[in-house]
Amino acid sequence: MAVSNTATATKSNRGARKKIPLAQRRKARQLVLQALYQWLLARAEPIEIVAQFKEENEGKIDWEFFDDVFMAIPKHVESLDAHLIPLLDRKPDALDPIEKALLYLGTFELAHRIDVPYKVVINECIELAKIFGATDSHKYVNGVLDKLVPQLRPVELSSK
Repeated sequence: MAVSNTATATKSNRGARKKIPLAQRRKARQLVLQALYQWLLARAEPIEIVAQFKEENEGKIDWEFFDDVFMAIPKHVESLDAHLIPLLDRKPDALDPIEKALLYLGTFELAHRIDVPYKVVINECIELAKIFGATDSHKYVNGVLDKLVPQLRPVELSSK
C-alpha cells in the first residue's frame, strides 16, 4: 500500500482536529521502533530514550505520536504479551528484538490507537520490518498482526 507524501493523518489536539503529513507520522513510527529496540536491549528509562531521540533527530516528525506511543508501550507490556503470546510460535524472549518491537508497536496501535486504520498499522509495521528486520520478518509480523485484527478491531473489520 503506497501512500503519497501529500496525504495526511488526522490527530486530535485537545479537541481540535489537526492534519499531520503522513511522512511525519511514518518518521515518528520509525523512531518508535528504534526507541523500543533500544529499550528492549538496554532497558534504559523511556524518558531518557525520548530525550536522546529528540536531541538526535531533527526535521518534521510527529513528536506527539512518538511520545504517546513510545511512552505507553513499556507500561502495557503485560497486556500486549497477553494478546501476542497465544499467536506466537515461540516464547517472546526468543523473538528477534526488531520483530518484538514491531509486534509491540503494532499490537499497541491496534488496541489503543483506533484513530489509525488497522490496514495502515499492519502495512506500516510490514514496511518497517522490510527495512530493519531479518529477511522474512515482515511475513511473520504480518501474520501475527493480521490474527489480532478480529480480536482488537472487530467493529472496523465488520464494517469493511
